[in-house]
Amino acid sequence: MAGNAPSNDLKSRSDPITIVGAGPAGLACAIILARAGRKVIVREWHKTVGSRFHGDYQGLENWSGKRDVLEELNEAGIETSFNAHPVCDGTAYDYRGEAYPITGDRTLYYLVQRGGQEGSLEQGLLEQAVSVGVDIRFGERATSIKGPAVSAIGPRSADAIAAGYIFETGEADSNHIAFDNKLAPHGYAYLLVHNGQGTLASCMFSGFKNQAMHVARSVKFFEDKTGLKMNSPRPFGGFGNFRIPNTAMQGGHPLIGEQAGFQDMLAGFGMRYALRSGILAAQSLIEGSDYIRLWRAQLLPLLKTGISNRFLYNAAGDRGARLALQDISRSNASARLHRLYQPSLLTKIIFPLARRQFRHPLHDPSCDHIACQCVWCEHGVGHVI
Repeated sequence: MAGNAPSNDLKSRSDPITIVGAGPAGLACAIILARAGRKVIVREWHKTVGSRFHGDYQGLENWSGKRDVLEELNEAGIETSFNAHPVCDGTAYDYRGEAYPITGDRTLYYLVQRGGQEGSLEQGLLEQAVSVGVDIRFGERATSIKGPAVSAIGPRSADAIAAGYIFETGEADSNHIAFDNKLAPHGYAYLLVHNGQGTLASCMFSGFKNQAMHVARSVKFFEDKTGLKMNSPRPFGGFGNFRIPNTAMQGGHPLIGEQAGFQDMLAGFGMRYALRSGILAAQSLIEGSDYIRLWRAQLLPLLKTGISNRFLYNAAGDRGARLALQDISRSNASARLHRLYQPSLLTKIIFPLARRQFRHPLHDPSCDHIACQCVWCEHGVGHVI
């Protein structure tokens, strides 16, 4: 049996499996294990799920794989027990403010809410986990683990941050994204409106210390472009990290989700990778197979391509993003984005150079934790457990 394949004998099958962390990756792993008849304990030190989030909208991307992401999850054993609104079109803007219609022939992404409220991704997965017999233990820190376990405790550093507002609005449903370094350095600003609720944010890969300025600019931009009026705006923020782990194992236990660095470095989409890694960890425990081989086969090509795409995006700058938007706007966005996320001759050639440049985390030099009020300094540094 492979060195990283857990024992699958009769005794080990009767042992409870501990999952540390009740985020999407951890809950997905727990659901699959419970459906296979395993006893599962999830230990979460917060008092509820989704404590990092505030009801903000995010996109569960549907372009990195050939199959629809919800079908993929359903086949694995994860029901769509959360609200997921399909989005097939939207509007993108370049650094000049020029608008480009974006349309796909299938769902580009599913709009989901993050947090602990009814209908959110986390709450839906929690209810599903409880329904299949998972033992969820809130307010419980895992200082030591005995027996089989999976670790899913979220991001350990901030390579990118998102900050902005959630709000109510009378505006019609819409989806907007703007690629302009003045709004979001090396990233993008976005506006998502659905059923009278909205999320507006600047997703920054650098310039964290000027977070307030970038958020204010993003608000002004979307007000000017869409006539947006935010009612009862409430600030929110989040952070994520990216890396390619050597093994995604620690103490003989699989690491999943953002703790392992499983997130797209180009745009920061991580939910699909997180859910898939949870499914793969469960598969390795059920079958006694090698988790390292599983994630390297299914996730490593995507992670490598993301690093190469990030390198190319940074090098291209605002003008390069403008050309890319022109290309995507003239084509089937679903197919174009799918090709962008698949390994190509160019991304394979670029990867060694990109890997060297991003060998260390995408540390933002402006975020020195001295008089810095970015979301990472306010809520991440010293608070991540």
